[in-house]
Amino acid sequence: MATKTDNRRSKSDNNGNKSRSSSERSAFNFGDNNTGILIGAAAAGAALGFAANMGRKFLMQGMSGAAGDWADALAAEHKMTLAIFDKIEATDDSQTTMRSTLLAKLKYALTKHALEEENVVYPALRQANFAHDADSLEGEHGYVKTYLYELENMANDSPEWLARVRDFRSMIESHMQMEENEIFPRMREQMSDDQNKKLTAMMHKEGFKFA
Repeated sequence: MATKTDNRRSKSDNNGNKSRSSSERSAFNFGDNNTGILIGAAAAGAALGFAANMGRKFLMQGMSGAAGDWADALAAEHKMTLAIFDKIEATDDSQTTMRSTLLAKLKYALTKHALEEENVVYPALRQANFAHDADSLEGEHGYVKTYLYELENMANDSPEWLARVRDFRSMIESHMQMEENEIFPRMREQMSDDQNKKLTAMMHKEGFKFA
């Protein structure tokens, strides 16, 4: 009788262990099929995100790339930057959220533009014996960063903030005119077609990194 009882207990324990094992697997473990589904979904999501980001990059850089060579593309970016200034200056002191959003767009546009110039165009200027011009232009980029810093740390619901924006715009426009009307044309005149194409490709490649 003891043997039969022990056998029944053994079977009961085995059933209990199987039940607990099954419960633990369902509660805390993913089966092979579920893991595969989750990995596949994560990979698909990552691929879609990568594709969307690359599409955005091509769109952003393509907008300036469609303008022509490196100098034309930079001039097109100048116009886009001034258009953001126009929108900022059209706001009133109650539109603080709009001002913050537009300032972020302005900072993004100027940062991308500065990388193209500082990492590609200005070094090419120095190589072509325009070192003084390159140094002067790059030095002004430091003031651009200062203006952005000040505007980000000022209360943007006051007339003083908008007045500082206008000062910033005046400085930027002077910088742009110097590049477009004097320095870049002199540089371009000395370049061969192959040099011009190479510099254009290098500049777009640099811009694509930040687009």
